[in-house]
Amino acid sequence: MSSKKKVVILGGGYGGVLTAKKLAKKFKKDDSVEITLIDKKPYHTLLTELHEVAAGRVEEDAIRIDLKKIFAGRKVNVVLDEITDIDFKDQVLRSGRSSYKYDYLVIGTGCKPTFFGIPGAEEYTQKLWSYEDAVHLREHILNMFRKAVKETNEEARQKLLTFVVVGGGFTGIEMIGELGEWKDRLCEDFHIEKEEVKLYVVDVLPTILPNLPKNLIKKAEKRLEKLGVNIITGAGITKVTEDSVTLGDKEIIDTYTVIWAAGVEGSDLVGKMDLEQKGRKRIVINDKLQAPGYENVYVVGDNMFYIPEGEERPVPQMVENCEHAAPIIAHNIYTDIKGGQKKSYKPEFHGVMVCIGGRYGVAHLGVPGKFISLSGFFAMFIKHFINLVYFFQVAGFNKCWSYMLHEFFHVKDRRSFVGGHFAKASPNFWLVPLRIFVGYKWLEQGLHKLPGILQDPSKIFLIPPPPTADAVTGASQAAQAAVDATSAATAAAGAAGQTVSQWGTALPVPGFIDSIVKWSMDIFFYTPDGGYTVLAQIFQAGMVIGEIVVGLLLIAGLFTAVASIVSVAMGMMIWASGMAPYEMLWYLSGGIALIGGAGSTFGLDYYVLPVLKKLWKKIGIVRKYYLYVDNISYPFNKQVKL
Repeated sequence: MSSKKKVVILGGGYGGVLTAKKLAKKFKKDDSVEITLIDKKPYHTLLTELHEVAAGRVEEDAIRIDLKKIFAGRKVNVVLDEITDIDFKDQVLRSGRSSYKYDYLVIGTGCKPTFFGIPGAEEYTQKLWSYEDAVHLREHILNMFRKAVKETNEEARQKLLTFVVVGGGFTGIEMIGELGEWKDRLCEDFHIEKEEVKLYVVDVLPTILPNLPKNLIKKAEKRLEKLGVNIITGAGITKVTEDSVTLGDKEIIDTYTVIWAAGVEGSDLVGKMDLEQKGRKRIVINDKLQAPGYENVYVVGDNMFYIPEGEERPVPQMVENCEHAAPIIAHNIYTDIKGGQKKSYKPEFHGVMVCIGGRYGVAHLGVPGKFISLSGFFAMFIKHFINLVYFFQVAGFNKCWSYMLHEFFHVKDRRSFVGGHFAKASPNFWLVPLRIFVGYKWLEQGLHKLPGILQDPSKIFLIPPPPTADAVTGASQAAQAAVDATSAATAAAGAAGQTVSQWGTALPVPGFIDSIVKWSMDIFFYTPDGGYTVLAQIFQAGMVIGEIVVGLLLIAGLFTAVASIVSVAMGMMIWASGMAPYEMLWYLSGGIALIGGAGSTFGLDYYVLPVLKKLWKKIGIVRKYYLYVDNISYPFNKQVKL
């Protein structure tokens, strides 16, 4: 019989993933503890971003992360299975095909939509609570437009083009906001007049977003109205059919699309557990996040029902709650096994953010007693920043990079708070002439100066003369530099203060940069007697070799991004030294333009980089710390089939 302590995390949602990572870190050098995460799906879903896929703003791979990718190189076993029963007395989880013993259990199975017993709501509405829901809803909306463009019956056509979101909370408002933006693209693609499309958001409460202050509610309402959304509040849904939704006793909206975002409850498995529950199948826990009666059972995320001391309401079902709870659970399990003092859960929530489409949002942020309201650009900036902080915890650089691609660089129809300024795409073959030209110029300069380096390495001409050198010597060096230089890389500074190259006066350098450069040169390159150090000779030789190597790489289109960055860096060093003519602006601008994929067309990068990427991703430390990027293809000009 194994003597290992078995820790099982049930659920790969926000809480489960963070708890598993925290536990893996604590027990990374301890082989006596075995950590297993069980989920019925092989990926973690970014539930807060579902509306972006459902309304066509980002591709579906943007909202899921493979669990094995998340835990690569970590002591977490990922098991794909659906648990149907938990025996807390015998400490075993059972599925249709297997069973799993545990010493410590973390429950994080999440929630599902709740329908409040409304007739037809579960059968005839579109859900938005899983990756599959988002993908299905997007296809459903597209199908409505595909059918509408062919429909000649006016009444039937209007049903197809009417969309109702039930629920004026965060999920409902984000969904209808995205749909309000996507509507314009859909109408253009399917040749439908915008006035034909009817959008509604309906809630039984007297206002949308009731958790926000009134000023932000008004701004949200104004934004929705601008997007063509009809807001109906104080009207409960009483019935849903295949082609209609009933509000109260009388008002009926004819539609084939009712999107349900009116609330959630605990998963079916939680509902069957022999644990005390309150508030729509949420498990009651103590301040250590343990289920009363079972000290080895912890609860995380949306399944928690806990009212902090001094509060009247239970902690909200939001991501920040998971971020607070996960390290507490990991610590308490660690102390259970290794000994020590347990910690109590004392959450402090810092507000909420709501996106109304990709361009606008509202946020209420701060600390208890000191909250501020933000809207528009600043609210969206904070939202993306916080998302990046969370994604870095889940999958490091890899997920942060892909998130930025989806949100800022691969954006359709300017649906981003920075518009489409970073999303312009053009074929890389337009950059081939520039790449070869810049490479040729660097190679030319390097080869021109190489004989001088080989003949007399001590003869310095790429570094300004020491300030203690006499004017004649300085002028002689400057004149020699001007003769040798045919580009920015060989421009020289005159000892008398007249900085001249064959192209004219050198680029000006700000005083503070000039002071820093002179200070560093005094330390590393100049001797007390007015000469040059050995390091100056090494630096000059390195610059010449660098020019040759960068030139060859750019011409061949090999490691183009790195070569372009080095090109810019060399240009900046020459400029900072006060020896760069205005020609250097071409080097700097060209280098920046070539950084992004210029070698992928008619260059060796086309063949070499894919091979290197595959080899790179096989390195253990690279996978563990997510130091790679995924190959993301994005259909900028996606064709719509009728």
